[in-house]
Amino acid sequence: ALFEQASRAKITVDKLGKDMDPLVEVVELVEPQPAEAPARAPVTADNTARNSDDSVKPKPPASNDNDGDASGKAPEAEKRDLDRTVQFFTAAAPPPESLLADMKEAGFDVTHLYGLTETYGPAVVNDWHQDWSALPRAEQAALKARQGVRYLPLEALDVLDPDTMQPVPRDGETLGEVMFRGNVVMKGYFRNPAATEKAFAGGWFHSGDLGVRHPDGYIQLKDRSKDIIISGGENISSIEVEEALYRHPAVGTAAVVAMPHEKWGETPCAFIELKPGQQADEAALRAWCRDHLAPYKVPGKFVFSEVPRTSTGKVQKFVLRERARG
Repeated sequence: ALFEQASRAKITVDKLGKDMDPLVEVVELVEPQPAEAPARAPVTADNTARNSDDSVKPKPPASNDNDGDASGKAPEAEKRDLDRTVQFFTAAAPPPESLLADMKEAGFDVTHLYGLTETYGPAVVNDWHQDWSALPRAEQAALKARQGVRYLPLEALDVLDPDTMQPVPRDGETLGEVMFRGNVVMKGYFRNPAATEKAFAGGWFHSGDLGVRHPDGYIQLKDRSKDIIISGGENISSIEVEEALYRHPAVGTAAVVAMPHEKWGETPCAFIELKPGQQADEAALRAWCRDHLAPYKVPGKFVFSEVPRTSTGKVQKFVLRERARG
């Protein structure tokens, strides 16, 4: 399809200066536009079932609707039964296992993708095994939460210790940094050799994402390196703490960041939005976390407030970190 578009498009080539690689060019494809493009209805639960395109890419909720809950679930009045399974791809921040399970029940078959701009978009896919479909709902959601295995064009994908550059054990528990290598990885950052050298230290592209590798070779993200919480020398994954909180029936949104601690250096601080009509206080959530997490991972503080988001629905953790420090 791309070659067909290129043949009809106006192609202009712009050389990028004498100090750059002479093989690098900027190619602009200008697709002819019709005089008046027809309006396209938004994809909703009402029209997805009759839409000819069975693949839907999600846009996270930009704000908390009073008629829905903070986890992004639609109000009951807007829900529709689907007459077929809809293929759904997600490649942003890892969604909670509870959300993946709810989407499965609603008729959406979610495929988890992962990648970065530096890898030209998704380069990892959660390649679903057919026998996994027979597992219980909770086990399927846990498997769906993994990012997966490399695309075929990617030469190598691994979780390495960034200090030793050795692979971490495939135990699903030992944290390392996710790294890429191959022709689909960028050549380097534009006119920034220092950043390029740092990103490719040891011959691998360092993603900055921390994760684990399971015995079957599938990787799973646990945190961004900047979001990891170091408490008394122990690494705490904010995603792991958020997952535990999302399993509480009253929690609509959970966002966990590091908070300064006089003795341990840092401790988790949880910002919570409750579901409409649900109630829970700090004592209840603390007791819940004690039942589902190691003691040192239990948040030292719970803040019940609206969680700040970008226009596309991404939680603004840098804002929450400032609030936690204050």
